[in-house]
Amino acid sequence: MSSTDTERVIVIGAGAAGMATAHALRELGVPSVILEQETRVAEPWRRRHNNLTLNTHRDLSAMPGMSFPKGTPAFPHRDHVVAHLTAFGEGRKLPIEYGVKVDAIAREGKLWRVRANGEALLARDVVVATGRDKHPYMPRWKGAETFGGRLLHAADFGEAAAHAGKSVLVIGAGNSGFDLLNHLIRVPTAQLWLAARNGPAILPKRIANVAVHKFSPITASLPNRLADFVVATTQRLMWGDMTRYGLPKAPGGGVSRLRSDYTAIAADDGAMNAIRAGRIKVVPTISEFRADGTVMLSDGQMVRPDVAFAATGYRTGLEGLVGEFGVLDDKGVPLVNGADHPNAPGLWFLGMRPNIRGCFHAAVQQAGAIARTISSRRRG
Repeated sequence: MSSTDTERVIVIGAGAAGMATAHALRELGVPSVILEQETRVAEPWRRRHNNLTLNTHRDLSAMPGMSFPKGTPAFPHRDHVVAHLTAFGEGRKLPIEYGVKVDAIAREGKLWRVRANGEALLARDVVVATGRDKHPYMPRWKGAETFGGRLLHAADFGEAAAHAGKSVLVIGAGNSGFDLLNHLIRVPTAQLWLAARNGPAILPKRIANVAVHKFSPITASLPNRLADFVVATTQRLMWGDMTRYGLPKAPGGGVSRLRSDYTAIAADDGAMNAIRAGRIKVVPTISEFRADGTVMLSDGQMVRPDVAFAATGYRTGLEGLVGEFGVLDDKGVPLVNGADHPNAPGLWFLGMRPNIRGCFHAAVQQAGAIARTISSRRRG
């Protein structure tokens, strides 16, 4: 790593967002370097469970100037995503330096000082593209530390087939919770429970074999109230009043919540029909985990799952890097996305919030916007 090239933009993270940024900067003649702590592209995707598929359509999930190969399913499998990202990084010969862990970011005059692998690098602009799901988040439930059963985060789901014959409790009716249930219903499990604090905003992956996500650009262009109406109407047409099946009423419109508190809209691939049929039983939220392996629910009933999965989301883990600059909210999410904050000019964030069009599409759009702004400021 060179520590003297202050005109070079430092991009932290070689995921879709980071690579799209470096690519966009190069197109505008702005030099960059990507610092990646892993030893290869798409390592976090390689570690995800083998049943994972995108909830976004392949046409809205591709890197700039690339398409998924012919024959790729409409909703690409994890391995297709890994191959796609790897091909982009290698084919574009992006300036990625692997095995480089960023330990600190500090202000030094009009420059940013990035400490990585014990070395200080200076740059006018630093782009943080480490992702919004870097660290699995587990609530501090009463009794969780002494629970006599198995309590895992959804990130540790593993293979759906490993849960054949087992009873499973999924905690959380959001995107990751329904992702697990979509896979579990294809395995001969014992009882499945879904502990739901809030009702979900949820859309089917397909209607009459048509991928619903292909219409997301239209929904994204609508005002919140109208977009919420579209999502709610689709839900009702598909499943009727979901409170009849024990699901709580959603605390707000699906698109409004996505844009305000970053709650992603879940994708259904059979789980809702399993709820309607009674295979998945919806139960209240968790009150306490017990040493005998039982779980007490908020209404006083008890369940005893063979394994419980906390589908409770992720955190960015950015507090230690940039927390001192006043650019994060109380959950560690950057206050800006696809931009730099007035408190920290030249410190950019992207890929930090869910988007109705999908994380890949949003990252590519945000990367282009950031690159254009950096280039324009430098010319000015």
